[in-house]
Amino acid sequence: MKKSNLCNLNFEKIGEKYFISNDFGNWLMISAGDFNKISNDNFSEKSKIYQDLKKEGFLRDYLDFEGLSRQLNKLMPFRFGGPSLHIIVVTLKCNHTCLYCRAVSRQRDFLNTNMSFETVQESINMAFESPNPNITLEFQGGEALMNWAIVKKAVKYAKAKNKKARKNLIISLVTNLSLMDNEKFKFLSDENISICSSLDGTEFIHNKNRVYLGGNSYNLTVKWLKKFFKKTVSSGAQKDSLPSALMTTTRYSLGYPQKIVDEYYNLGFGGIFLRPLSPIGYAKEVWEEIGYSPKDYIWFYEKALDYILKINKNKGKFIERTAAIILRKIIKKEDPNYLDLRSPCGGSIGQMAYNYNGDIYTCDEGRMIAAKGDTSFKIGNARKNTYKELLNSDASKLCLISSCLENQIKCFRCAFKPFCGVCPAHNYETQDSPWGNMADSDWCRLQKGIFKIIAEKLQKDSYKKIFESWFE
Repeated sequence: MKKSNLCNLNFEKIGEKYFISNDFGNWLMISAGDFNKISNDNFSEKSKIYQDLKKEGFLRDYLDFEGLSRQLNKLMPFRFGGPSLHIIVVTLKCNHTCLYCRAVSRQRDFLNTNMSFETVQESINMAFESPNPNITLEFQGGEALMNWAIVKKAVKYAKAKNKKARKNLIISLVTNLSLMDNEKFKFLSDENISICSSLDGTEFIHNKNRVYLGGNSYNLTVKWLKKFFKKTVSSGAQKDSLPSALMTTTRYSLGYPQKIVDEYYNLGFGGIFLRPLSPIGYAKEVWEEIGYSPKDYIWFYEKALDYILKINKNKGKFIERTAAIILRKIIKKEDPNYLDLRSPCGGSIGQMAYNYNGDIYTCDEGRMIAAKGDTSFKIGNARKNTYKELLNSDASKLCLISSCLENQIKCFRCAFKPFCGVCPAHNYETQDSPWGNMADSDWCRLQKGIFKIIAEKLQKDSYKKIFESWFE
C-alpha cells in the first residue's frame, strides 16, 4: 500500500496500544506493532490492519463520502439548530451556603434579586424564538423555590405559549428541595415538571459540601427525592427518568468513590453523574480550600467507574453518565446533547442563560463569571434585544470561534478531537483567555484523562458489553 493512500489520523498511546481516530469519529485501538507498520508503510493489502483501516474510513481509495457525511452530521447536528436549553434564574436568593457555589457570593445582598413576571415572560418569549423544535426551560436560582409564585406562573405561561408554538417542550426545576411541601409537590407532579436536585453523596459528604442554614440538607433532599421517585415509578415512567440528582466533587469527596456510588445505587437511581468542580465564579475564590488537581480527580473517577462496572457485572445496569456521554459518541457516533463537549461549544448556539434581571449570557458559566462583576459573556437582555442581536453579539461570536477545536493548535491533532470540546468560560477564568493554552490546561488534562480511562476499558470485551447495554 502506498503511504499516500492513508488519510490523516490522530493517535494517543494508551498502555501498550494506540488509539487512532479520524475527523468522522471512526477509531481503532491497535497494537504497537500495527502502529509501527502504519508509520513505516510496511503492511500488505491482505493484512487485517489494512482491512480494518479500509472499513473505518482511513484509506482514501475507499472513502464512502455520503456515509461519512451522514455520520458526521449525527455527531454534530447542533451547529445550525439553535439553542435548545434555556436556563432561567428566577432568583439569586438561597437558604444554603454551599462551599462550591459558583453563581453567587455568600456575602451578597439578595433583597432585589427575584425575577419579575414581566421579565420571565420576556425570557420565555426569547427562548421560543429559537428555531430548535426541542426546547428545555430550566428554572433555577439561587434556590428557585424562594420565588415559587413566579415559577408557577412561568410554567403556566410557557405551556400556554407552546399550544401555538408546538415545540417539544420540557420544563425542569433545579432545587435543593429544602422548601418543598405537599402543595408544591402536587403542582410539579401534575404539571410533569422534571426535578433536578443535588446529592453529593453520603450524609457526611453532602452536608459538608452543601451547608443548609435551616438544618440537615441531606435529610430533606433524600426525603423528597424518594417521594418524587416513588411518584415517578407509580406513574409507569422509566426508573431512570425522574427525578434526577447531580453530585459535585470537592476535595472532601475524593476519598469516598465507592460510598458516593453506593448512595445513589441504594436510593434506587439508575445511575450517577460524576462531575468535577470547576474554578469558575465564586468557586475560584475558594479553590485552595475545596479544589484539587486533575490527577486527583482522575484517580477518584477511575476508582468510582471500576466500582460501577463491578455493580453492572454483579447486580445489573447502573450507568455512569460522564462515561455514557462519551461512549455514545465513540460507540454509537451520536451527539448526546451534552453542551460541554461540543465543537463549537454550546454557548449561545446550544444554550442561553437568563439572569433574574433579564440579562442573557452565552451559558450558565458566563452568568457565574458575571456574578463577580465581569460581563464578558453577556450577549444582551431579554427586554431590550432581539434574538438575532443575541446571536450576533461579540460574546456569542467569541465563544464560537474560540471553542472550535480546529482553531486550537493542541486540540487539532488530538485523537479525542471528534468526541471532545473546549469551554471558553473555563479558559477565561483559569488562563485569562477564552482560547486558553490547551497544552497547559487543567481542562485538557482532566478530559483527556477520562477519555484514556474509557478507551482503555473498551479494550476488554466484558466492559464493552456493559457499556453497550447502557444504550439499550
